Amino acid sequence: MNNNQRVAKALAAATETAAMEIGVDILDRIPVMFKEQFPGKRALIVADENTWRAAGEATYAFLQQAGVECDEPYIFTDKHLHAEWTFIEMLDERLSATDAIAVAVGSGTINDLCKLCSYHQQRPYMCVATAASVDGYSSFGASITYKNMKQTFTCPAPKAILADVGVMAKAPAEMTAAGYADLAAKIPAGAEWIIADFLGVEPIHDVAWHIVQDSLKESLADPEGVAALRPEAIAPFVEGLMLSGFAMQAARSSRPASCTDHLFSHLWNMRNHTYNGVTPSHGFQVSVGTLFMCAMFDQMYKSDFTQIDVDRCVNNWCTLDEVRFAAEKLFAGEPYAELGITEVTAKYDDKAEVRRQLELIKADWPELKRKLQEQCYTYDEMYRYLSIVGAPVKPEDVGVSKSQMLADVPFVRHIRRRYNMLDLGLRAGLLDGWVDGIFGQGGIWEVK
Repeated sequence: MNNNQRVAKALAAATETAAMEIGVDILDRIPVMFKEQFPGKRALIVADENTWRAAGEATYAFLQQAGVECDEPYIFTDKHLHAEWTFIEMLDERLSATDAIAVAVGSGTINDLCKLCSYHQQRPYMCVATAASVDGYSSFGASITYKNMKQTFTCPAPKAILADVGVMAKAPAEMTAAGYADLAAKIPAGAEWIIADFLGVEPIHDVAWHIVQDSLKESLADPEGVAALRPEAIAPFVEGLMLSGFAMQAARSSRPASCTDHLFSHLWNMRNHTYNGVTPSHGFQVSVGTLFMCAMFDQMYKSDFTQIDVDRCVNNWCTLDEVRFAAEKLFAGEPYAELGITEVTAKYDDKAEVRRQLELIKADWPELKRKLQEQCYTYDEMYRYLSIVGAPVKPEDVGVSKSQMLADVPFVRHIRRRYNMLDLGLRAGLLDGWVDGIFGQGGIWEVK
């Protein structure tokens, strides 16, 4: 299947996005797409100062030249602009004063702000992507910090997306590296979905799976070209990022695109973590989480599930009251305590269900292990890819000590009800050993 066929198939499965174009020097295509998808509508360019210079000014000019009526562009000037509720309120106020269609010119933050605010105003929007930095352009929800908690708000993806790879190649190299890392996270995330599917906890959505996974490793295959910011190398992984969003639309969930790899980023954002005075990008934080998960799978393969004592594991399994008490103790004093307690209790399984899961994996571990090894890169393989593109490869690269990341492992298991590999390790009584294989003596991130 060629690129055009893959995109056409993904668009057919998407529930909200009707048109997408990826190419070099195609900003002049914006008016055509706008008129096709929003006939007779006005446009409102939304950008920040950087994205205005990168593509916003040209987008505004092309729309005006083509006879599309435009409101005065809305340009965020706050140097600390991020996907936070204060900025949602600002853009909501502007959009409520017009019937214009927002044209989000930017990357993750601008797109998420326009996505949620357009939903609030009950209208679609268009996205002009300026950096290959995230998979959220085409996803169905917006990740926004609200009351100190990073949350995914349900709202439709853009109706039209244009990605000018020429513009993207001129974005800061670290943004491209962040996008590459975000796409690479789909490798271990897919392995975690295989586990959930195998155990009958969350079946794989066949259409969404193939949209993301069929060309994923191909999209990641030229890290040297990505590092050199060559458009021909960036284009395939930009397509991969967009396809991930379409898969999320099809599945009505972020499961096709993320799992534990993303949870460290969510946790750190909820803590308002900064490094050298700034918040590390989502993709950079995810890069560290992705390497952690690849290392965890390496540790998992050392376990022989055919030999586990299911009766012992079930007897040691905590009651729901014990789980809730432990969560309350873990999250005591944290502003997002309610989230952690709610999520971990929501995914609690009783002893009968734990027995069912462990008996399944004990009976067919060799086959599951084979599938996981086919899907997931080893730590060494993933390290090579991410280091070449310039993405972080250890916790300190995003301002987190190894000891802090070790301490964060219990937290990430609590903050999303989605079943993950850590949950399986806990049920099997193996989780602490896997974690110690990473942070203990001789581990890749040994805590001294």
